[in-house]
Amino acid sequence: MARHALRGWDAFGIVGDVARDWPDVEAATKYDGSPVLKCGGCFMAGMAVHESSEIDTLVVRIDVDARPALIEDAPETYYLTAYYEPHPVVLARLARIDGDALRDLLAMARRATLLKASRSRG
Repeated sequence: MARHALRGWDAFGIVGDVARDWPDVEAATKYDGSPVLKCGGCFMAGMAVHESSEIDTLVVRIDVDARPALIEDAPETYYLTAYYEPHPVVLARLARIDGDALRDLLAMARRATLLKASRSRG
């Protein structure tokens, strides 16, 4: 957590503002103290804290089939590191994503997370 600047944690507030009124989305804190959004009790989005990620990067659950197109269409915004590649997530540079793209990304994340949550229950 120390390698991420305080502004990163403050920036996560914007992420929460976008999604806080959506059904089944809740703000929470991970074991390491970093903020996350959960949907249906499952991880949806949070600040990327692994050393392979850039500072002020959001890690977001996504359908892995949609990930290549996001990265190809906007590599200045979306990326992936070897650490995160095995997981159904994409990394987003908060300084590069605008409000509409953030809203769309989080909507994709919510759908992917609801699908995961329903599979976990059933």
